Amino acid sequence: MTRFHDRAEIGQAFQAMLLLILGVATFVALAACDPTPNPASEETRHFDIVIQNGRVIDPESGLDGLRNIGIVEGKILAITDQPMAGQTIIDADGMIVAPGFIDLHSHTPTPLGQYYQVLDGVTTALELEAGAYPVEAIKSFTDNKAVINYGASVSHLAIRLLVKQNIVKPHLLSNIDFAAALPSATQPATPQEIDEMRMHIERGLSEGGLGIGLLLDYISEAVSEDELEMIFSAAAAHEAPVFVHIRRGLPGDTTGLLEIVEAARKYGTPVHICHLNASAMGGTSQFLSIINKARASGVDITTEAYPWNAGSTSISAAVFDKDWQAIFDIDYGDIEWPETGERFTEQTWNEYREKFPNGTVIHHYGREAWTGLAMTAKDVIIASDAMPLVNPNQRVHPRGIGTFSKALGKYFTSDPALVEGLRKMTLLPALRLQSIAPRFERKGRIQIGMDADITIFDPSAIGAVATYRSPLQASKGITYVLVGGKLVVNQGQVIEDVYPGEMILGATGPH
Repeated sequence: MTRFHDRAEIGQAFQAMLLLILGVATFVALAACDPTPNPASEETRHFDIVIQNGRVIDPESGLDGLRNIGIVEGKILAITDQPMAGQTIIDADGMIVAPGFIDLHSHTPTPLGQYYQVLDGVTTALELEAGAYPVEAIKSFTDNKAVINYGASVSHLAIRLLVKQNIVKPHLLSNIDFAAALPSATQPATPQEIDEMRMHIERGLSEGGLGIGLLLDYISEAVSEDELEMIFSAAAAHEAPVFVHIRRGLPGDTTGLLEIVEAARKYGTPVHICHLNASAMGGTSQFLSIINKARASGVDITTEAYPWNAGSTSISAAVFDKDWQAIFDIDYGDIEWPETGERFTEQTWNEYREKFPNGTVIHHYGREAWTGLAMTAKDVIIASDAMPLVNPNQRVHPRGIGTFSKALGKYFTSDPALVEGLRKMTLLPALRLQSIAPRFERKGRIQIGMDADITIFDPSAIGAVATYRSPLQASKGITYVLVGGKLVVNQGQVIEDVYPGEMILGATGPH
């Protein structure tokens, strides 16, 4: 064994060894990614999957051109204009090859929900507005059949129910007696309860929560200033974002937004405003201005929108105990019972609220002018707010089925707009999350070393088919989808018994 007699010799030997290792590593990497055909490389090195002839768009690097992509073990290992060999060849001629779409706002981790979302180009769907607690509870709703990636924030509402009434409701899909839970939605918390809630929030973040989900508007009367400040200070201590459904006032009222902006500013808390167009309505321009000014002043704030002119929520939602006609500027006939498509009268409304407290409604209060403004505004993320979908006979708002395809087919049809639309679906949500979940540093991009979550679509055919009356119709134009390098959609059809989806945890959670 060679012996070194002084530090200089040790340093020189270490430097030489490091250079040798780097040289070998560089040679291996180049050999793996070298697309030039030759007997040695072509016979001994094939990619698992090769995507060829597609227009590859990467919103971060600015790549936009015809390229071939080589994938090995779930990673992108080559991007080139030269031919490559692979076990599986996907011909993307005439198609767009984009990073897989990341949905920050989905309430449907179920197999059926994931089925329709992957056919809309989604490769990661996250429960961040409502969250789950314990966070791992979200996994139970996938039935261990996750086609796409998933994850959840820490649910403030679930924690509040647990602390105030010992009610266990880990997720929106969990059954609950709404009447029994009413005190948690209406009664302020004591200082001791606020302290206990903070303990649970911190536990949830340590177990992998992707931030804190705050359904503030649903429990608006109950959440005091002290409780709100606890949430934002706890989030700031963990550098975790708060995903918030702001308190709703009369149409265009900015009070609820300003409250959240000031809390984020005070504690230095990252914050994300859910469904901007649904909350702002006719005040969308004002809301955007407030958010942009806050961002320019150093507040870490983002927001999202969906391309539909109607919302959907529980018929038992707290907003319907208020003057909802004034808040939404609608009447009974503007609210739809999705199971039958019927519109309400005052009599049927009161009857259904009593008989079906767990039911959902679609309320048609949006305007295309507001929706279009939110969708196309700079740096507004696209997210679906997908409603829970459990069985194939169920009728729900179509936003969980056709949001991304509808956005691309309606608002982002020209070349410059297309690139921006993809940025809103891929890179921007990844940037929102990567500080708390480093996995997202490898998502939302098509670059060497990134996760092979990829959506391939026909730009001439892309669009939503789902409607309010017939929601369970898969989007058109989504031709291929890969999740973790596994092909899950082939020629527009979901491949059976392929479940590469994984639960993505926050940085403070177990790995």
